[in-house]
Amino acid sequence: MSRQRGIISMGRFHRHDDGTVHEHDHGDHSHHHDHGDYVADPEVIGDHSGYETERERIEILEDIYAENDHLAQHNRESFAAHGVKVVNLMSSPGSGKTTLLERTLAQLQGKLRVGIIEGDIETPLDAERLGGYGAQISLLNTGHGFGGECHLDAPMVHHALDDLNLSQLDLVIIENVGNLVCPAEFDVGETAKAMLFSITEGEDKPLKYPVMFRSVKIVVVNKMDLAPYLNFDMDKFRGYLEQVNPGVQVVELSAQTGDGVEAWIDWLKEL
Repeated sequence: MSRQRGIISMGRFHRHDDGTVHEHDHGDHSHHHDHGDYVADPEVIGDHSGYETERERIEILEDIYAENDHLAQHNRESFAAHGVKVVNLMSSPGSGKTTLLERTLAQLQGKLRVGIIEGDIETPLDAERLGGYGAQISLLNTGHGFGGECHLDAPMVHHALDDLNLSQLDLVIIENVGNLVCPAEFDVGETAKAMLFSITEGEDKPLKYPVMFRSVKIVVVNKMDLAPYLNFDMDKFRGYLEQVNPGVQVVELSAQTGDGVEAWIDWLKEL
């Protein structure tokens, strides 16, 4: 996981729901790999993270999260002061976030004043697609000054707010960078996290990426128009999801055809 202040490898670490950073202890578990005649150079064996101890690495990671959470709270207070609800929309690349947002903006036009924070590593392509619906749009390319991050964090969102007039908005939707891992670990000041899941990804994803699925208030299942052509088991998917995030709301839709989108719109209106 890279950060603005330098490169930090998460390695055996992850963040718990309570905000603590935890090191995995592999105990006596060992691995053996056959590399043929390859002989490792003793000079390059060892920990090259740049930290004196594992404790130092954990402390720095905790500092990073603490700094992020502090600014996330500042963002949240700014949104609340203007009566703005905020959705952090996350997914893997290609799941259909931008297509869903096109449908969303079209249906909310004249009903809610919407702002979009469009997160991508590079290009304004998605932001350009969302133009013409009357929404305020703030483009946030993480490759420009943010180290090419694979997620948005609170400082980035704070920066993006310079391009939004919150006093003229009711709702902000943050289209996070496509990634099923890192975005879920960063509070950006949102009212709620939402996830868009495509049935082309397979029903096992809640078990493989539990942090993402556990972090959200709603899972929007997209590309239902492809269901007749795929071997996707919805019952199995919902069962896995229930194990990870019991009782989470699920909406099935097709952003491409528009079928089922109204349930997503209703959820946004009720925030």
